[in-house]
Amino acid sequence: MQSGTSLDGIDAALVRFDDAGGVELVAATCTPYPERVADTVRAALLAPEAMGLRAFGELHAELGDLFADAARATVAEAGLAQTDIAAIGLHGQTIQHAPESKRPWTLQAADPARVAERTGIRVVGHLRTRDMAAGGQGAPLAPAVHAALLRAPGEHRVVLNLGGVANVTLLPPGHGPVTGFDTGPANSLSDAWIREARGLPFDEGGAWARAGNVDEAALERLLSHPYFAAPPPKSTGPETFNLAWVLATVAGLELAPEDLQATLVELTARTVGAAIERHASSCERLLVCGGGVQNDFLMDRIAMALACPVVSTATCGLDPAWVEAILFAWIARQTLLDQPGNLPGVTGAAGPRVLGAIYPP
Repeated sequence: MQSGTSLDGIDAALVRFDDAGGVELVAATCTPYPERVADTVRAALLAPEAMGLRAFGELHAELGDLFADAARATVAEAGLAQTDIAAIGLHGQTIQHAPESKRPWTLQAADPARVAERTGIRVVGHLRTRDMAAGGQGAPLAPAVHAALLRAPGEHRVVLNLGGVANVTLLPPGHGPVTGFDTGPANSLSDAWIREARGLPFDEGGAWARAGNVDEAALERLLSHPYFAAPPPKSTGPETFNLAWVLATVAGLELAPEDLQATLVELTARTVGAAIERHASSCERLLVCGGGVQNDFLMDRIAMALACPVVSTATCGLDPAWVEAILFAWIARQTLLDQPGNLPGVTGAAGPRVLGAIYPP
């Protein structure tokens, strides 16, 4: 279970694994946040220093209850009992992720103890902190499951997750090392701008962006952020790339609203393309998952930036909408098996680590 920076709700994927690690998606739900809760989380993402300790504690508890309700509803929809579920892999809602701090730390809201108490199901929570304690970035974690489920022995693949942030997993053929990193912003900026400019939650199909024109001067300014040129391991989020940064960066330029939207989509496409060209130039197939798969204009622009086929993970049997939620089920399973859930070559951790803390039912 997780909710990303797009704040579209709580994603729950009920997953069955076989003994060989194969995966079957049994049921999946997205439970929208109440608008008041979404507004509170959005404000915390944009100005975490303004959220007091009491307000965070109340949000942490309330999200725990909401995640528990979503878990019970998903189990019921599948026609199963709560006793049929081995564990909940609970990522929760990231409020702040600070891998570059003197003492790196990360903070996710949704109290795992409340989820365990209200569902009667074992919960594996706090999934990023052990990697960071071992010197890692705590992100991206997705490459571990991408490697387990999407690697092909005879093809050099890259998996691209288009959530609020874009991240890539580089899967060379054979037994070459798996690497990955966040390339930069994805849906979070275009969602924020259309919400600001038009009062809409997202740009359906990328239609508004398609109606605009990329402003090269604005794009050049946005691309000058040092994150894009930094080497991996690296991870990022709305604490770095947010609408306030966009508006400050393009200040003084005459931009039509739809042109800025087109430019933000192009920012994602160019940074993804440049990252793959720099670190996986022999890529033979780009597999895309996450909410950005539904943005036809973004998918078109990414395809224009690359020479290889750009296709959905659905072509490999994984529904692109649920890959990230499946990730946290996979990590929970790894934890219960006392197996590592991170890839040190991706996060920069000192070594493989069993992730998470277990809250008994």
